[in-house]
Amino acid sequence: MDSSPLVLLHAFPFDSRMWDGVRDLLEPITPDQRGGGRSPDLVAVADDVLRLLDERGIERAVLGGCSMGGYAAMAVLRRDPSRVAGLVLADTRAGADTDEARANRLAMAARVQADGVGWVPDTVLGGLLGPAADEAVVARVRELILDQDPAEVVWAQRAMAARPDSTGVLAEVDVPALVLVGEHDALTPPASARELAGVLRRGEYVELPGVGHLTPLEAPAAFASAVLDWRRRTGV
Repeated sequence: MDSSPLVLLHAFPFDSRMWDGVRDLLEPITPDQRGGGRSPDLVAVADDVLRLLDERGIERAVLGGCSMGGYAAMAVLRRDPSRVAGLVLADTRAGADTDEARANRLAMAARVQADGVGWVPDTVLGGLLGPAADEAVVARVRELILDQDPAEVVWAQRAMAARPDSTGVLAEVDVPALVLVGEHDALTPPASARELAGVLRRGEYVELPGVGHLTPLEAPAAFASAVLDWRRRTGV
């Protein structure tokens, strides 16, 4: 299939290894989103993605992201929508944080800054995975979280807390868009994902059964199949 390269942006608090289960099928480009001491703003990630496309000679890409990766993809759209040939938005939302959610992010950032990431898996695992998550998946998620640089976790939380509402930006995008969500996603539930798909001019909605917020990690085969089917049908 002659189509645009696929760039996938990872969720929080992870790195590009969260895409390992879909690499063979989707052959994506998977950069790590890192603050690198910059001010906490996802525009920094957007600029990194655009720079990566320039370095690889890619004029337009299908841009995807899971959770925070979706927010980063929206930041790319705010920066230069002409570089985006299609969108894959998994377990994410268009809106900015509520005051409560923003306060929770900043509180977590402060605790990680003080105490590191050792306490994070036990705090977030319940909200990230479906009720029947495989033990190996749980162990892998825990391992990936514990591998993260505390400074980057702090940066990411503060950047997400500062992100603007992207509903207007998404409503203007006229490219094929796939919205994926786990049936048991407690953080960005199916109702929210259906709303997101409705904002997009050419949005399609797919719900993956039995899984939670980390669809590419919990159900990599189903995730990849949904993306491949959508790409074949839309030609992106």
